[in-house]
Amino acid sequence: MNYLKATPIQELAIPKILEGRDLIASAQTGTGKTAAYLIPLLDKISHANHDHTSTLILVPTRELAKQIDEQVEGFGYFVNANSIAIYGGGKGDDWDKQRKALETGADIIIATPGRLIAHIQLGYVHFDKIDYLVLDEADKMLDMGFSDDIMNIVEKIPVKRQTLLFSATMPNKIREFSKKILTNPEEIRLAVSKPAAGIDQQFYLAYDSQKLPLLAHLIKNSTKPVQSMVLFTSRKSEVNGIVRALSKLGYDARGISSDLEQDDREVVLRDFKNKVFPILVATDVLSRGIDIDNLTHVVNYDIPRDAEDYVHRIGRTARAATTGTAITFISDQDQNRIVNIERLIEREVDKQSITEELGMGKSPIFDPKRFSGLRGKGGPRSSSSSGRGGRDGRRGDNRQRSEGNKPATGERREGRRDQPADTERKLRPEVVTLVVEGSTNGAPSEMDQTRPANADGQLKAKKRKKRRRGPKGEGRPNDQSQSSVSVPVEE
Repeated sequence: MNYLKATPIQELAIPKILEGRDLIASAQTGTGKTAAYLIPLLDKISHANHDHTSTLILVPTRELAKQIDEQVEGFGYFVNANSIAIYGGGKGDDWDKQRKALETGADIIIATPGRLIAHIQLGYVHFDKIDYLVLDEADKMLDMGFSDDIMNIVEKIPVKRQTLLFSATMPNKIREFSKKILTNPEEIRLAVSKPAAGIDQQFYLAYDSQKLPLLAHLIKNSTKPVQSMVLFTSRKSEVNGIVRALSKLGYDARGISSDLEQDDREVVLRDFKNKVFPILVATDVLSRGIDIDNLTHVVNYDIPRDAEDYVHRIGRTARAATTGTAITFISDQDQNRIVNIERLIEREVDKQSITEELGMGKSPIFDPKRFSGLRGKGGPRSSSSSGRGGRDGRRGDNRQRSEGNKPATGERREGRRDQPADTERKLRPEVVTLVVEGSTNGAPSEMDQTRPANADGQLKAKKRKKRRRGPKGEGRPNDQSQSSVSVPVEE
C-alpha cells in the first residue's frame, strides 16, 4: 500500500481507536482519514475472530463506498477480513448480490444510507451485533440530507458500540449531530490546510457565456500542457453540455455525475485514471474522498458553496511536491464566495479580466459588496456554448441542486441585464377605469375609457385606480399554501 509514514490524522487517531474510545475527527480530504480508521479496526477484527458483521461504514457516495471496499481488500489481505459495498445505481443483479452478502454476513459493510435503508426495510438485514460504526465524510452526508436515514440506521444497531465520525469540516450541525450518536468522544481537529505552494491559482472574471471560450483560450496557451484536468461544475444538468462544447472545440472530454449509470461511471473514472482521455467534467461527487491524484489542472467552472470545498477541489493537483494549475471563473453572483475563499487561504488572489481583449466582450467588475447575495444574474444577453442558450445567462430560478450543494437562495430580479443591481426596476402600468353613473339598472357600470367625458357633460365619470390582479378564477396568493419535502438523493 506504500505507507511509509503515518500522516498527522493517522498518528493521532489510531491509538485512540485502539483504546476503544468514540472519536470525532476533522481533517482535510486527502490526508489519510480512511486508513486512520481502517488500520486499527482491521487489527481488532483480526484478533476477535468475529462470526458476524462487526463493522458498518456509512459514506455519502457510491464512488467512495467502492473505493473503501478496495482499500479493505488491500489492507486486509493478511488478516483474512472481507467486505461488501452496498450502493445504488447498478443493475438488477447487483441488488441480489448485495442481499446475499447482507444475509450471509461480511466482516465490514460499506454502504450509502439510502440503499442500506432500502435493504433494511425488507427485513433480512440484522445489525444486532455491530461493534463498530463509522461515519465517513459526515458533513457531506448531512449536506445531502441523509441525517434522518442515518438516525434510522443507528436505531437498528446496538447502543453499546464504538462510533467513529470523520469529517472534512466541523460546522455546528456536525457537533450537534455527533451528540446524538457518540458517547463521551475524544476529539481531533486538524485545521483545513492551505493549498499547496505548488498550485498556481488563477482567478478570471467571466460571465457564464464567456467561460467556455475563455477556457479554450487558457488551455491552448497554458505554459503547462493539459495532461489530466478535472472541471468542476455545481450543476449536474450542465455536465453533458460542457462535454459537448469541449468536444466541438477539439478536446477529448467525458462527464460524470449521479445521473450516469453506475457501470458507466466506473468506466469513465477508470479510463480517466488510466489517461485514456485528458478532461473529466464532474460535479462535487468527485471533490471528496475520491482517489484521483497527480492532476495537472483543476477548473472551478462554478465556485463551490463552501470555501473548504474550494481547497478540497484544487488540492487534487500539485501533490507530492509537484506543481499544478487551478483555474477559477468568477461571475457576478459568486463574488461574495471569493471573499470567503480568500479569508480561508489567508491571501488575496489577483483577479484577471481578459475577455474584452480577447474579443469576448466585457467581463464582470469585481465588487463583492454590490453583488453580495445576488443569485440569478448571468451576464450579457448571449447564448452559452454549454447549452444554456435561451436563458440569457440566467441562473437563479433554474439553478438546480447540485450533488451535496444547496440551491441558490438569491431572489431573481427583473430588468435590463446591464443595469446595476440596485437600480433595476420593472414598473407595471396602472390600469385606469371609469365608473359611469346613471346606468339603466341603478348600479354603476364600468367601461374602459381613454378619453374624458364629452363637452356636454352627458358622461360623468370618476377616475379610480384599480390594481391589476391575476386572471379570473385564480386565488390570491394568501389563499393558497405550498409545502415542499426535501428528499435526499443518493450519489
